Amino acid sequence: MPLVIKIILACLVSLALLWAYAQHRARLHEARAEAAFPPQGQFLQVNGQRVHALTMGEGPDLVLIHGASGNIRDMTHSLAPRLAKRYRVTVFDRPGLGYTDRINSTGATIRQQAELLSAAARQLGLEAPIVMGHSYGGAVALAWAVHEPQYISALIPLASPSHPWTSPLSTYYKVLSHPILGPLVIPFLTAFVHDERVEREVASIFEPNAVPDGYIDHIGAGLTLRRDSLRANALQRANLLSEIQDLHDHYDHIQIPVEIVHGTADTIVGLSIHAEPLEATVPSADLTRLPGVAHMPHHVAQDTVVEAIDRAARRAGLNPGN
Repeated sequence: MPLVIKIILACLVSLALLWAYAQHRARLHEARAEAAFPPQGQFLQVNGQRVHALTMGEGPDLVLIHGASGNIRDMTHSLAPRLAKRYRVTVFDRPGLGYTDRINSTGATIRQQAELLSAAARQLGLEAPIVMGHSYGGAVALAWAVHEPQYISALIPLASPSHPWTSPLSTYYKVLSHPILGPLVIPFLTAFVHDERVEREVASIFEPNAVPDGYIDHIGAGLTLRRDSLRANALQRANLLSEIQDLHDHYDHIQIPVEIVHGTADTIVGLSIHAEPLEATVPSADLTRLPGVAHMPHHVAQDTVVEAIDRAARRAGLNPGN
């Protein structure tokens, strides 16, 4: 056998062994993450999809939707338990994240996610809840208001993208959403990236604000690094701009009460690009600006966020109690 063929075969065998080792380490990492951060709620079967939902409290129905790379733990750290004293709060994992299954292999659209979560809410007996969505979850909440208007009573977009933007997609999301590179790279990230790296990234989202005590330990960083979650999140993020371009022309049809909350120091989702045009477009919208607050107002300015939810409830004719 010629030397060059032997070298090629040796390289192929080495690559195959490396791939198998990466997949093995990835499975171990995922198992540790799921053991450390198990499901907090119940599982529903909605149109053939498994949806993870957690409900707590009594009062008017309120749905909370988490942002990109997250899961319901973002909301259960402090906000959901606080609101559960006066609302029946339901928190969903979005498709492909947390413990809700992916809808498809191309990245669930914000409309598909809204329709799935709306159907899940009705299965739980929530016919027309108040819906608050943070960041990417705010785009899902907007899609809910546009495409499922009969199943929502009020809307709170929180640090939410709502209008087209011009900044390019990051290299990270370009690679992980790529049809070939993504499936090749993702197992190595799951296998070899430590949870602490994700925790540092989470902390950077709060800057210049402080991370609440106990938040990093609660959020379940390892869940974000699972292979399916990395892929689903990347595809959703890569497709978001085109979906917002399709959605934003329909905002003037929104008639329910809308309470927008957005920090002036948010460099991830800009106030002037999103929240201010949304207020100008939706006749029923009011905007609360949070001076010096960045992208996580439901933790950094929680009192103001709760007040916005209460205003939305009262405007919708609901009584959140005392």
